Amino acid sequence: MEDRIKLGVSSCLLGNKVRYDGGHKLDHFLADTLGAYVEYVPVCPEVECGLPVPREAMRLVGDPSSPRLVTIHTGKDHTDRMLEWARRRVRELEQEKLCGFIFKGRSPSSGMERVKVYGEGGMPAKTGVGLFARTFMEHFPLLPVEEDGRLHDPKLRENFVEAIFTLKRWREFLDNRPNPGALVRFHSRHKLLLLSHSPRHYQSMGKLVARAGDISMEKLIPEYQSLLLEGLRLKTTGKKNLNVLQHLMGYFKNELTKDEKQELLEIFDLYARGTVPLIVPITLINHYVRKYDQPYLREQHYLSPHPVELQLRNHV
Repeated sequence: MEDRIKLGVSSCLLGNKVRYDGGHKLDHFLADTLGAYVEYVPVCPEVECGLPVPREAMRLVGDPSSPRLVTIHTGKDHTDRMLEWARRRVRELEQEKLCGFIFKGRSPSSGMERVKVYGEGGMPAKTGVGLFARTFMEHFPLLPVEEDGRLHDPKLRENFVEAIFTLKRWREFLDNRPNPGALVRFHSRHKLLLLSHSPRHYQSMGKLVARAGDISMEKLIPEYQSLLLEGLRLKTTGKKNLNVLQHLMGYFKNELTKDEKQELLEIFDLYARGTVPLIVPITLINHYVRKYDQPYLREQHYLSPHPVELQLRNHV
């Protein structure tokens, strides 16, 4: 891709000293590894809404569905200030054409889930969402989002990165005067990737694309985009991946030797039992794609959804 993927990110995760204590929370995977493919748009809600560094620590209090943002010691309420800024900031972020956002977990402004909310008795419940994170997700309901702690989970990390790379390709498609034929080509290249996330969305999108010549692009594009982003939010599983691998094997039914078929089936079984990661059967299938010159499979993004240097499929 000519341009880097543009992602919003909590500023402290890039090593910026913007936290309440003057420190940071540098994440080396985000800053260094993923950072080689990404242009970050850093956001620090507290600093951008006018609070100093360092500053008094804050927490969420009250109703988890509509909490207040209050300083811990002096009890100063910054809720209205934060929400007014957040509503303005998300409108500004529309211009950035972000492919996703990575939040700082457990933050009263940026945590996307399980943020502590303190009730009248002083005991916290991990049921809150940070004020900026909630505003962002309500404004961009289908955009891929994650937080730093969850990205330590290999499956969640692979799912998120796959989603942002797919969304980048979709944005590039939209930038090139989309027409029905181009949409058919985009869908064709992503069919098996979509199947690995959601067979239901795979079927619905196939039916929609089949009507590309009968529906205006003005109507078709937003419908397809919604299904695409909804489908990508659903996590891949070993069972769904195995289904796709078996689909892939079907394309070689007239080429593979008896020993090659047996080898593939043995590798599939090892993957299904969790003995080897997904990269093992994918590598073998990519070998057969080259050996038997399968042009259709060569264009399938499922076989190469993101740079191998990220090593994401080595752990799922």
